[in-house]
Amino acid sequence: MSLSFINELRSTMPEYILGVNRIEHISKAVGSNISWKKESYIHIRKLLKNMVQKDASDMDLGGPRAKQRVWYRVYGDKAPDTEMPSYTDDETAVMVLCILSDEQKNTLFKNKNLDFALSVKVDETETSFRFRGNISFERNSLALNFRLIKQKLFKMEELQIHDIVVKRLDLRYEKSGLFLVTGITGSGKSSTLDTIIDMNNHNNKAHIIIIGNPIEYIHESDKSIITHREVGSDVLSFERGTIEALRQDPDIIVVGEMRDAKTISTVLEVTDSGHKVFSTLHTSSTVDSIHRIIAEFPTDEQERVRYRLADVLKVVISQKLVPNKQGHLTLAKEILSADYSVQAAIRNGNITELFQMLTEGKSKGMFTLQQDLYRLVKTGVITTETAMNYCNNKRVMTNLLKYST
Repeated sequence: MSLSFINELRSTMPEYILGVNRIEHISKAVGSNISWKKESYIHIRKLLKNMVQKDASDMDLGGPRAKQRVWYRVYGDKAPDTEMPSYTDDETAVMVLCILSDEQKNTLFKNKNLDFALSVKVDETETSFRFRGNISFERNSLALNFRLIKQKLFKMEELQIHDIVVKRLDLRYEKSGLFLVTGITGSGKSSTLDTIIDMNNHNNKAHIIIIGNPIEYIHESDKSIITHREVGSDVLSFERGTIEALRQDPDIIVVGEMRDAKTISTVLEVTDSGHKVFSTLHTSSTVDSIHRIIAEFPTDEQERVRYRLADVLKVVISQKLVPNKQGHLTLAKEILSADYSVQAAIRNGNITELFQMLTEGKSKGMFTLQQDLYRLVKTGVITTETAMNYCNNKRVMTNLLKYST
């Protein structure tokens, strides 16, 4: 056991109290004891400090899954850290609850899940690191995941996006439309989106409204004034935040994620009214992103949605983080830049034609994930095995590697 007071805490609880009732009992006991909260916070801070020092992207703690260990994901691989203390489920619950407000605790008990953000000074400097947290229940215990929010943004040139596409992302050159960054969880979508926001912040005299759940990177207003609204604390939902943004004189609206048909429909309406909107989707390719948006709606509405999407969609960046030869992670991506041909294919339901347009669209800044993985192989960044493991189409990837040597 790692917390000095845990036996004292357990002595106040009957053994038969389990699940949410046990967590609520722990919450009340810890809430009235300042020294327990302070000790618990010191432990959380130590774990997060270790996370930063290891350059880990994620930390997992709690629940039967963790076997009382602290797990870190470092350059794509997740493993327990045997040098860190072990924590029982009760100890994990104490540490989790000590960093939550009463409102957050109520949300957790009601929904059995909570997304939140946390700023922590992990050392003696004045630098605060931000973390995105998720708390859930696993077999009557609390399970915690923290993701480190990078403090330093990439520069646009580091993303290696063609200048033609970069101009489309910039408010100076394109004032309206829907721009998507897609990928699976942990693919770096937020980092890419923050880089695009940062570029617009420094290039344009405008108002950028960011709606997030939670808000991750905090942008400081430069040429643009930037409004951050967090779902739950500042606004009720992505849908409501998007509608309310229309009355706040926006130039760019950033919707953290299009999770459901209501949010997607609202985003399409706002974009159709002449605003520039950036958002994300959990999809693995640009074509899948279009399929996903349309499939969110009932069959009798899909034609209308397809026509509206064809009118407003401008750019889709679909990305993955793949291991490189140095044991770190490298960005691989696929980019679709909509022109009249792309719009016509979407409008007519010929979405399968888009792959050919991607393949042949180099002059327009477009390319497939397979083409970008091939570039990384030829420049010596990744191995052919990695390219095959992370591609979306193994047949196409095989042909690229075979006939281009």
